[in-house]
Amino acid sequence: MPNPATCPFPGSRLWLVSVALMVQSVISSSSTYQRPAPGGGGKRTGFMERTLILLDVNTRSPVQVLNDNFLSLQLDPSIIKDGWLDFLSSKRLVTLARGLSPAYLRFGGKRTDFLHFHNLKNLAKFRGPGPDYYLKNYEDDIVRSDIALDKQRGCKLANHPDMMLELQREKAAQMQLVLLKEQLSNLYSNITITARSLDKLYNFAECAGLHLVLGLNAQQRNPDSSWNSSSALSLLKYSAGKKYNISWELGNEPNGYRSMMGQTVNSTQLAQDYTLLRTLLQSVRYYSRAHLLGPNAGRPRKNAILLLDGFMKNAGSVVDAVTWQHYYMDGRVTKVEDFLKTRLLDTLTEQITKVLKVVNSHVPGKKVWLGGVGPAWAGGTNNLSDTYAAGFLWLNTLGMAAVQGIDVVLRHSFFDYGYTHLVDQHFNPLPDYWLSLVFKRLVGPRVLAVRVAGLQRKPRPGRVIRDKLRIYAHCTSFHNRNYVRGSITIYIINLHRSRKKIKLAGTLRNMTVHQYLVQPYGTDGLHARSVQLNGERLLMVDNETFPELKPRTLRAGRTIAMPPMTIGFYVIKNINAYACRK
Repeated sequence: MPNPATCPFPGSRLWLVSVALMVQSVISSSSTYQRPAPGGGGKRTGFMERTLILLDVNTRSPVQVLNDNFLSLQLDPSIIKDGWLDFLSSKRLVTLARGLSPAYLRFGGKRTDFLHFHNLKNLAKFRGPGPDYYLKNYEDDIVRSDIALDKQRGCKLANHPDMMLELQREKAAQMQLVLLKEQLSNLYSNITITARSLDKLYNFAECAGLHLVLGLNAQQRNPDSSWNSSSALSLLKYSAGKKYNISWELGNEPNGYRSMMGQTVNSTQLAQDYTLLRTLLQSVRYYSRAHLLGPNAGRPRKNAILLLDGFMKNAGSVVDAVTWQHYYMDGRVTKVEDFLKTRLLDTLTEQITKVLKVVNSHVPGKKVWLGGVGPAWAGGTNNLSDTYAAGFLWLNTLGMAAVQGIDVVLRHSFFDYGYTHLVDQHFNPLPDYWLSLVFKRLVGPRVLAVRVAGLQRKPRPGRVIRDKLRIYAHCTSFHNRNYVRGSITIYIINLHRSRKKIKLAGTLRNMTVHQYLVQPYGTDGLHARSVQLNGERLLMVDNETFPELKPRTLRAGRTIAMPPMTIGFYVIKNINAYACRK
């Protein structure tokens, strides 16, 4: 048995002794330091009376090793219906997507089971002399754009005129009302995805460095309720002929088919459907080794858990990764406070635990992906789920999922859909995009254990104390050339309405730290749709250039001061952590 005095992990006797000594030094220093009280009168507050958190990280070995594409993206099929699919070739949009690569791009959502593939190229050609100005004939402008793209080799990119984009926004706004009505009524119309549509989608993914995951319609059924795979086989053959590198899944939230389509697909039938799809993939030589994901179950309540359990029992070995979905709240929330409730943030941990328990009971060690993640269901809420306030939920999702070993998290949606997207219809990044970009630049797939010792009140008997200060640690991304291997990135969410002080202890003590503090920009506070990094507003330089993410250097041994209601990333450089060297 190892000697506990030499154990390097936080929680050991050595670490606790160092913490005790640090606390003692803080207490002794508090006798000489007094914070002036407002107005000069009343009780004076000492340093000790302000919250101090002591933080250390286990640098010996990671607790989880995730997929390199851990933070990934999702696009909703509604972009075919509202016309935005034709604009995925935009240089700015491709640049923004490339900023979050490497990543998966899942094309799916509620409308996956209403997609119908038609192998019609629909070659772009004029229907006569074109108009001189975009306002006269919008559809001819799309045709012209397609013809210009067809002439390009390799990555096909376009600069769409402002008038053309304005007309598209008007069209999309009208169609959004139709889509919202479908969402609320749970009655959806069919969507046709043509060969040209698939070409545009794949071109976007390929140009942005994303790996496409395509959802197939699971609701096309034979009279005996088995899956009708004829349309899927046609799509597979077309994609294979184009040599499109695609991963596949079947259906979306099969546990909800009764309410959406009036029919039920049980776990046994779903397992047979996935087995058939695996057979189809093997029959198409190009996709014989393609990844198959599923069953894309809904939130792990009773029906979804029963379906997942039966599916894993019968087809757990058929899929390469198990997928399921999570959302925090419905789209009818009206208060910013709803995004800050720690009880709400903790629901994800409970649901991950349920899913992992089912998966590991049948196929231990099977990779699990969390798809369709967004702050709110039904497309979210304007001026809430697309603001800085939603960032707390998003970053906490990434942190919790990483600690519990979720291999990939797919954000719904990268662009267009509702108010939970990362990029708005003017191709401007929203707060969650900038958080995702900083995360991608700084956070690697190796997750480290965090030890926190806080000087706080004793919990009252019977009262659950939920922490409003959330701290996660990873090895710094190996893709970041500004930091050598062995560096550590810590990201912190402060939901308190007061500043919190964090002292690095143990292995992190007396290390130089680079701070990336993300705060709302402007006077809107938590409702802001723009953010600042270390005091400078984040804006694209042009359609192809990101702003420089400049750190602020904190001298060795300095206490980290987290302002209220903020998010911060902290890189401990030159620590040479053993877990982060290889």
